[in-house]
Amino acid sequence: MSRRRWPQMLVLLAVVVLVATGCANDAPLDTLEPKGFFSEKIDGLFNMVFIVAIVVFVLVQGGILFIAGKYRHKGEYKEDDFPAQVHGNFTLEVGWTILPAVILAVVTVPTLATLFTLTDEPDGDFNDCITVYGQQWWWAYDYDVGCDGAEGDPPDIRTATEMVIPAGEQIGLKIASRDVIHSFWIPALNGKRDAVPNRVTNWNTHANEPGIYLGQCTEFCGLSHGVMRMHVKALSADDYEAWKVEQMAPAAVPTDEAALRGREVFQAQCASCHTVREEGGTGNASASYAEVAVARETSPVPLVNGMAPDLTHFAGRERFLAGLEELYFDIDGDGFGERDQFNRVALEQWLRNPLSIKEMAPDPVEIPGSDIPKGRGMPNLNLSETTIDDLVEYLRTLE
Repeated sequence: MSRRRWPQMLVLLAVVVLVATGCANDAPLDTLEPKGFFSEKIDGLFNMVFIVAIVVFVLVQGGILFIAGKYRHKGEYKEDDFPAQVHGNFTLEVGWTILPAVILAVVTVPTLATLFTLTDEPDGDFNDCITVYGQQWWWAYDYDVGCDGAEGDPPDIRTATEMVIPAGEQIGLKIASRDVIHSFWIPALNGKRDAVPNRVTNWNTHANEPGIYLGQCTEFCGLSHGVMRMHVKALSADDYEAWKVEQMAPAAVPTDEAALRGREVFQAQCASCHTVREEGGTGNASASYAEVAVARETSPVPLVNGMAPDLTHFAGRERFLAGLEELYFDIDGDGFGERDQFNRVALEQWLRNPLSIKEMAPDPVEIPGSDIPKGRGMPNLNLSETTIDDLVEYLRTLE
């Protein structure tokens, strides 16, 4: 192959690679398949801007090709040949100044309208307040049921990784961070919104139909940023109300011997960070988040962000490990895992060696402004295989 053809082949290869990377049968983070009111607004704006861009591209490239063809050199080239020099064309100069301004105005007006829609207080009857917290390296969701709580009150419901909403309702969110800057993004439901420390910003979400909608943190936030995922579970209105009742209820004390042994392990080695609310319990195994808050004031959680996932209803979720693993395998492909298909292997591996799955920095270090050394993420507790089995049996009861 001649050297002159190498650039052409490289360009062709680049085009083939670009097209191939855009092909996928299963693309849960595809922004071009909106599944909610706000994502449809973004998709409509994208389509309009894309059409305008195509028109501009065709006109500009067409003009270039027309001029190149019409005024190309004809005949034999001579070194002394020099084209006639002209200066200025008032009509063209005014035209290509006004036309781009008009195009920008056409794009700007719907863009601003869409941005206001994405952040405005949503329409609808949904009356629960949801605050989204980003932290290294998972997402937490605090629910104030009925929006009747005062600032600083413990939440009525606290979940990790999985945010549950009623389908068909426009949901207002508060976005915040407990450590560094993160970015909340469920592409099928809305665009991205940064979670910034010491700042609370408004955002919205909406799902047309019940289902599972996956997302990803899109602001580099440390070691495990790439596996800091999240998902929204949209339920029917009745199922959502039933879910709230279940979530506000404390966990039942297991009766199985292996699960009881696992409960003892949890209370001895896990409850300093994680919460399981049990009826009549104390500290981090208590009946309310208010009691948990009091317990943590006297025994601070040894984590930089001061919070580990609440596990009271761990077995009722679809995914764990910041959304990295399915808790129950989805056999029929509807997005919801079958409850008889428990992902025991992944959970055991997480308990066996968390650092083999996610990069973290769990070893406590001195933190400015704190007298207690703190770490980031879950440490390896060096549990025996028998202990892991018992702990898994206990976690499976937390529905």
